[in-house]
Formats: sequence, C-alpha cells, structure tokens
Amino acid sequence: MKFSVYLLLGISFLFLNACKVGQRIVYVDDMRADTNYMINDFKPLLIQKNDRLSIFVSAKNPELAAPFNENVEAFDIGANGEVVTKPVSNHLKNGYLVDLDGNIEFPILGTIPVEGKSVNDVKNLLRDKLVSAKYINEPIIKVELTNLKINVIGEVKNIGVLDVPDNRINLLEAISRAGGLSTNGSAQNVVVIREDNGIRRKTVVDLTSQDVFASPVYQLQQNDIVFVEPKDNVPTPKDDMNWRLLTIGMSVVTVVFTALNFLK
Repeated sequence: MKFSVYLLLGISFLFLNACKVGQRIVYVDDMRADTNYMINDFKPLLIQKNDRLSIFVSAKNPELAAPFNENVEAFDIGANGEVVTKPVSNHLKNGYLVDLDGNIEFPILGTIPVEGKSVNDVKNLLRDKLVSAKYINEPIIKVELTNLKINVIGEVKNIGVLDVPDNRINLLEAISRAGGLSTNGSAQNVVVIREDNGIRRKTVVDLTSQDVFASPVYQLQQNDIVFVEPKDNVPTPKDDMNWRLLTIGMSVVTVVFTALNFLK
C-alpha cells in the first residue's frame, strides 16, 4: 500500500513540473524609468490606389458648395452660426474611389491626382482649385480616408479587423484593441505584412524592445496585416487547462490514498 502511495506522489510531482504557467509579458522592457527618449516624427498616411476618400465641401453660402457634394440632402446650422450643407450617410460611407491611375473624379473640378498625397495635401489642393477658379472664396473642406482597416491575427485574444476612424493607429494600439497577446503569443515575433506600390513586405518587430518605436511599421497603414507568432513548444490555453485539470485530479487521488493509508 505504501508503495502505491509513493508511486502516486511521484506521478503527481511529475505532472506538476510538466504543467507550465504562462510567463508575464513586459513590453519595451529595456526602457528605463525617468529617462527621456526622443519621439520620432509622425508621418501622415499617403493615399494609395483603391483607397476611398470622403470629401465634403461647405461654405457660408450653402448653394455655392452644393454642386461639389454628392447626395446632399439638407442644410444645417454650423457651430459658428453659418449655414452648411449636410451629406447623407451613404456618401460618407462610400466616398471617392482612387482609380488605378491614382486619381479621383470630383464634381465640376474633374480629375484630381491624389495618389502619394496626404489627406491634408488633398484638402489644400481642392481649396486652392476652388478659390483660384472663383467658385468659393472661403471653402471649408473635410477629407477623410474611409478604408483604414487593420487585420490582427495569430496569437491575440480577439482576432479580427480593426476600423480606424481617426486615420491614425500604431502597432501597440492595434495589439491592445485586439485584447493583447494570448498566453501563447510571442512578443518578440510580431509580424507586420504591408503592401505598398505593388510590393508586399514582411517586417518582424520585437515588442519587448524600445526599438519598436523606431520601426517603419510602428505607425500602421491601411490594409496592414498584424500577425502574432506563437511561442515555440508552448501549450495552447486549452492544452494548459487540460494539464491543470489532470494534475488536480491526480493530487486529489493521492490525498485520498494517503488518508486511507493512515487510517488503517
């Protein structure tokens, strides 16, 4: 009987050692507290082929701005008391498609080259054209990139597509919005796949190093794919739970046999 008890104790000890507990992830672990670090300049997103732009023109006289807005349905009063046109939701959702030549077709103004330009560049370009052609003296133009979506896959808690309404998101923000890394996620091997000018490029980033801030993919772009690689030889959460349950079961059996042995 004693041999059986010792055998069960030995087996339980082996199971306890085999059951691995997930390690704590420390991002940018090499940054020192109370130390100043230079911040890299933020580079605005550049418009690419097949992007969609939401463009809305307003003016003090809404009748002047109306021809430059598609699907205008009503007028509204702005914060400063000026009368502005109000677009329908479909216009903001669909927007202007950047064609394969890098252009959009804008009402009255015609073909406008936008590829390689930032949102502010397009805003200034349209404003200059409206003023120089004497269509509107003081136009107010709003330009937004409507297709900024980031795919986050791999070892994160919430796999999915992230919508970015403010046209700006970095790699750490994307990981955070995806729920963070899973217990099987490797912070040292986070892959960003980017398509730009007909070229697809893979970049591996280490989130535990401050070098992540200097990475060319730290500021994410439209249609980037973020893939968190799994750790090597690390059980998945399901496997880890199975090991825990099996270990608990073996421990309970050992305690019962030990108690019965002492009662005899």
